[in-house]
Amino acid sequence: MSSLWVKKSDLPQAEWHDNPVPELADGQILLEIEKYALTANNITYAAVGDGFGYWNFFPTGDADWGIVPVWGFAKVVASHHADIAVGERIYGYLPMASHLVVSPANVTNAGFVDSAEHRQGLAIIYNQYNRLGMDAGQMEAERALYQPLFTTSFLIEDMMRKAEWHGAEAVLLTSASSKTALGLALVAKNLSPDIKRIGLTSPPNRDFVDKTGLYDQVLTYDDLGKAVKDQPTVSVDFAGNSKLLAAIHDHWQDNLKFSSMVGATHFEERDGTGDLKGPKPVLFFAPTVAESLMKEVGPATFRAMVDEQFTAFVASVQGHLSVEHMAGQDALQSAYLEMLANKVAPNRGLICAFG
Repeated sequence: MSSLWVKKSDLPQAEWHDNPVPELADGQILLEIEKYALTANNITYAAVGDGFGYWNFFPTGDADWGIVPVWGFAKVVASHHADIAVGERIYGYLPMASHLVVSPANVTNAGFVDSAEHRQGLAIIYNQYNRLGMDAGQMEAERALYQPLFTTSFLIEDMMRKAEWHGAEAVLLTSASSKTALGLALVAKNLSPDIKRIGLTSPPNRDFVDKTGLYDQVLTYDDLGKAVKDQPTVSVDFAGNSKLLAAIHDHWQDNLKFSSMVGATHFEERDGTGDLKGPKPVLFFAPTVAESLMKEVGPATFRAMVDEQFTAFVASVQGHLSVEHMAGQDALQSAYLEMLANKVAPNRGLICAFG
């Protein structure tokens, strides 16, 4: 078993570790990880790992080092569980590693939950695995790349719409080229068409963001001052850049009706928010919101609601986002470091495999 360990206090420090495959206990299965998506979302997991418990899902046994979680596909290569066969494929939350031991519980034809002791008390949405049968399915790369991010996008829009967008007429999205921001723009366009969508991005990404057609207005970070400051606006910050957040609050002040902080694309620029004009920023944690909505509408309806918009999103970004496959430990480690340094172009979707 190989896994990429990351120094929690110094995320660019990463090294591969090899360990023997453990003996399975009764009821356990061994998953061989086939492929996973690598996105800015995974950098967020690492950047806020201690505060939100992301390091706890796949512990290394060394408090200083962790394994970054990813979303992807795996195959059952050994099973001591009567209801799960060798050869089955699953989709879900995985470590950046070659294998994972899972203790399935609540097993149905659709999926199961990992009941491992160390995962008790962690967000249920990350402990659920979908059973896919023996064969490869359709749009697997797109599903791994976009669906976890898109679920966050869907939940943000649902939360804002239920709050009637806090009386705002526009929504500002930082890191507008990120897949989560693009997803939010798509859902808002479909379900809240009266809300103006303003995308804020870096100069190299402006053309890409413009061409998606998902925003009513696209500005670079240096052009923030051109946004209409007397228009009631809500901000959804995906960048995690405290100076940018302060500039947003300073620009709109009391016309900023709500400030949501999601993720940390620019992890190296995260620090305290200090004294900000306007509303106090509120952290958005998708698992909590997802669990609340699932209780409200039921898991099946929740999944159908998300899937309807997800299908529309995949169709919308077709031609704008490409899927790029890479394999081998060196390539995977390089991809992680490139994503960490925010050097992956927004139109690249990275699918990683070990073989």
